[in-house]
Amino acid sequence: MIDHRKLGRELELFHSDPLAGAGLPIWLPAGAAARHAVEEYIREEERRAGYQHVYSPPVAKRQLYELSGHLPHFAEDMFPPMRLSADDEFALRPALCPHHALVYRSRGRSYRDLPLRIAELGGMYRAERSGVLGGLSRVRSIWLNDGHIFCPLDRAGEEVAAVLEMIRRAHAALGVRPAGFRLSLHGAGDKYVDNPPMWERTEDVLRGVLKDLGVSYVEAPGEAAFYGPKIDVQVVDVAGREMTLSTVQLDFHQAARFELSYVDRDGARRRPVIVHRSVVGSMERLFAYLIEVHEGAFPAWYAPVQLEVLPVGDVAVERFSRSAIAAGLRAEVSREGTLAARIRDAARRKVPFVAVVGPREATASAVNLRIRDTSDQLLPEPEALAALLARARP
Repeated sequence: MIDHRKLGRELELFHSDPLAGAGLPIWLPAGAAARHAVEEYIREEERRAGYQHVYSPPVAKRQLYELSGHLPHFAEDMFPPMRLSADDEFALRPALCPHHALVYRSRGRSYRDLPLRIAELGGMYRAERSGVLGGLSRVRSIWLNDGHIFCPLDRAGEEVAAVLEMIRRAHAALGVRPAGFRLSLHGAGDKYVDNPPMWERTEDVLRGVLKDLGVSYVEAPGEAAFYGPKIDVQVVDVAGREMTLSTVQLDFHQAARFELSYVDRDGARRRPVIVHRSVVGSMERLFAYLIEVHEGAFPAWYAPVQLEVLPVGDVAVERFSRSAIAAGLRAEVSREGTLAARIRDAARRKVPFVAVVGPREATASAVNLRIRDTSDQLLPEPEALAALLARARP
């Protein structure tokens, strides 16, 4: 059985240490390099789609989460508040949306500002019970590819459809294999905001988007966020377990709670709706899935080390390796051990490109390039390899 926890240890991608605490993984250099490449890709996709990126702190005063509704509806999943003084109490955030509501209301808005698309790859914390924690798939420290679109109600459907298309492109680039769509609806009980007309309206909007796109989906009562329904993009891991990776949600509730508004063309003040979306979900759950589905052999564009340079004897390869790095490759030089042992080690670490440079190659200004899962070929110096990798990037 392929297990991302076992591969994570073998490939030195992440580490779980009792001193740090359960569900609080430490990303090691190789895992951080792969994650950074994916983050760069997602941020650029968001920038091209009109998102503006922000930073916000993963902690705030208790009152913020009372206003957003998280404390009344989500307190069981939050860490206990931290009291600094009798009237100064803080909490680790369980979601980024309250801070993004503060971004919106940092100044007055008009219809010309909308849709306002805000994105952040930010940290949040969930007080998961120790029995459900496992590797990267279920954690307490979550780094979420999050975003919020503030728009008029009549634009919500097209914004949701655009998010679903962005999710489709990102999944194709990363090698994610979607298993289907789930329309998560509200259920009974006090877990959900008590506003039946709001639920009916928001659920109808999402249902209409899915029907317009012509995709099949299942409805799941009781799986919505406490403030609104959502479309979940489901995947199946190598063990056959279904889970949500990406999501898009529609929310009328928090805009009202935060008294968000904009001045419309006629001068009237109106309330926006909020589209919550995550294109690839949390970095932790995403990489738990990617490690397993690729068996640690990531596509070359986000492999931790893209090029391993193996000199034979005393051949000088410093100029070659510097050129590779300058060309944008994540490259390393390995000199220790026999050539056969170094080739085996690079294969074990799933390095996509291995350049063997001996006297003959140095004289010819070329490298004997071993490409993962293919036969060797002779390539000229790093620029050709950089061009090869550039074609592999999304």
